[in-house]
Parts: sequence; structure tokens; C-alpha cells
Amino acid sequence: MALARLARKTSSRSSAKTRPLLFLLLLIAILVVTAVFLFPPATMSSSSSSSSSSVPFENPRKVVKKVMSLSQAEGDGATVRRSIGGHELRNLDPFLLLDEFSVSKPGGFPDHPHRGFETVTYMLDGAFTHQDFTGRKGTIRTGDVQWMTAGRGIVHSEMPASDGVQKGLQLWINLASKDKMIKPRYQELESKDISQAEKDGVKVRIIAGEAFGVRSPVYTRTPTMYMDFTMQPGSQLHQPIPKGWNAFVYIIKGEGVFGREAAAPASAHHCLVLGTGDGLSVWNRSGARLRFMLAAGQPLNELVVQQGPFVMNSRAQIQKAMEDYYYGRNGFEKASQWSST
Repeated sequence: MALARLARKTSSRSSAKTRPLLFLLLLIAILVVTAVFLFPPATMSSSSSSSSSSVPFENPRKVVKKVMSLSQAEGDGATVRRSIGGHELRNLDPFLLLDEFSVSKPGGFPDHPHRGFETVTYMLDGAFTHQDFTGRKGTIRTGDVQWMTAGRGIVHSEMPASDGVQKGLQLWINLASKDKMIKPRYQELESKDISQAEKDGVKVRIIAGEAFGVRSPVYTRTPTMYMDFTMQPGSQLHQPIPKGWNAFVYIIKGEGVFGREAAAPASAHHCLVLGTGDGLSVWNRSGARLRFMLAAGQPLNELVVQQGPFVMNSRAQIQKAMEDYYYGRNGFEKASQWSST
């Protein structure tokens, strides 16, 4: 009996000692279960994070029009492939014209006027010398860009600066009625100064706007994005485009799938007009590099009246621009006394 009483006392002391330990273990178990429910492991959310790359846009922009740019004579002995500004696509607000030009000496684009819009010249290969009636002169070479705001009036020339074939793109961007008579200005960037970024086999030169978190320093009076993309075989791109902006792609080289994965591939010298949506998706499934320009701009929603190098909002304004040029008034004062060298 003494032994039994001793055993009961020992068991009671042992039980008393283990009760705090059991309580602590139970508390830890409750905390672990709560943490699992409140903060699931990374593996549980991996599917949602990866879906952002495979399905990046709820409403992707699809190709709604496809235009093949055909060669035509322009200037003095030059050849251009015109997509925007041609009979199939008169304009795409705020864009008025897109030419892929090819010219050799002695051809080029001799003295001619502009009023009411901007020209963006991007050299793909070679060099062009620009002169205007204010005395400004300069040469842009492969990869350089010149963003010229003609405003109330410019008379200038654009001529080959080296031997061989000079190639480039010229984009015309309309100005709002309130800006058509502003003072002319230039923004010029050498190739080395153009913002660039690269990610997952896709390289971009950002002439205007933002891509991959990198922004161009170019100021766009008419809100615009303009980019030169090069995609390696097997790569894909998902580029956001501001809502409500009109957008297009111009393919320089190669072949790619644009807009939706099931779309037929498009090849060089095609202009692809994009519909509404959140952004552009592109897949390069070919065995060669794909190079294309992406442009988008905020529409002005104004009447466009164009007569050659003059773009205004009414026929009366066009007539006034022609008279100003002929008589040397309202921005064209130096026109009659100047010629390029």
C-alpha cells in the first residue's frame, strides 16, 4: 500500500509537470494551422503569377486592318513604300502618313514646305542631311531620329549624305488646331542617346513613350508612343498601349504573329492597324529575327484637310497656307530668299 501511495504521488507530480508542455504544443499546432490558411505557400500562388505572362491582357488589341505598302516614286528620284496616307489607309488619327523611303544620290527630297503637323525621320541605314530656311543644318545617321515640329511653317530639304542606298522611315503626326501655328522646333537624338531596354529575347529602342519601365526623353505635343522592337526567334512581347489611343505596327523585317496567338503571321512591309484594347501581344515563331515599329497616339478628333505638305482644319486655312507660302508671310518670310546648298 505504501508503494501504491508512492506511485500515485509520483504519477500526479509527473502529470502536473507535463500539462504545461502539452498546452504549449497545442498552442504551436494552432498557430501553424492558422498560418497555413492565412498565408498559403508560394507554390499555391504560382499559377496566378505565371498567368500574367501567358494571358497579360483581359482585352488584347487585335489586327483589324492589314495594308501592304507598295513602292511609288516620290521627291526627286526617291522611292517610298507608303502605308498610311495611301488610298487604302488615308490616315489614322493622329497619324497622317508613314513612308519607308529608299534613295540614292543624286535623288532625294529637295526644298519643300510644311505647315500644321510634325515629321519624325528615323534612319534605318545610311545618312540624310537636313537644311532649312532658318539656317539650321545637320545630318542624321543610322539609328538617329529627328523630330521636327513644322508648326506655322518650315521650308527644308532632305538629301542623301553618303553613297549607296539610304533607308529610313518618316512618320507624319498631326497637330491640334491650337498648335498648328506654333513656332517650329526640333528634337534630335543620336542613336546612342535613344532610350533602350531588353527583356526575354526582346530588345526595344524607345523613340517616344515607355516600354519595359524605360521612358524616352522626347516631348510629344500630340501624345504619342513610337518604338522599334527586335524579337529573337521563340520570344514573345506584351506591350501595354494607352486606352483610347489609335495604334499600328509596321513590319521592317521578318515575320510574326500579332494580336492573338491563332492569327496568321504577317511579314515585312505590312502595316497592321490595331483595334481597341489594353495592349499588343506578339509572338515570333519563325527561325529569324523579327523587327517592327509600334506607334500609338491620342486621337485629336478634328477635321483633317490636307493639300500636299499643308495640313489644316478647313479649306480656307489651306488656301491661306498656300498664299502665305507664295507671298512669304506668317512664318514663310524667308521662303523666297532661301535655297538649300
